[in-house]
Amino acid sequence: MAATDPLPSAAHTVQEFVHGYEEEHRLRGFQCRNCGLRTATWTLACPRCGTPDLEEATLSDRGTVVAFTVLTVPGDEFLNDAPYAYVVVELDGGGRVTGWMPSVKSDSDLAIGTRVRFSPSYKPGVQFVKEADSPPTE
Repeated sequence: MAATDPLPSAAHTVQEFVHGYEEEHRLRGFQCRNCGLRTATWTLACPRCGTPDLEEATLSDRGTVVAFTVLTVPGDEFLNDAPYAYVVVELDGGGRVTGWMPSVKSDSDLAIGTRVRFSPSYKPGVQFVKEADSPPTE
């Protein structure tokens, strides 16, 4: 892509991306038509192969915690929710999403490998909750 080439367009805007989980209660992402990578990150080109040939994909609302930290000093929107976990979730079918889990008050309340599901909230961001009776898959 030369410096004078027009920027590629995306299947949806950042605002539509956020609207997807906040208002439509679904996780939107992209799938590369060239290499098949699914990503939950808003982008104009595939992070794996670099092609701008992306199509919109509705992502799974379930996944596995691959990283987390417990936050005790929150931003203003989450003052009444602290402590809570900030999580990285590998979604079933592809894509990683960052989000938060209000039910986690200490490191002992969550483990890498815990199964979770997207739970729409009036709070900003992507909220996850543990799937009922799902032991960690470590």
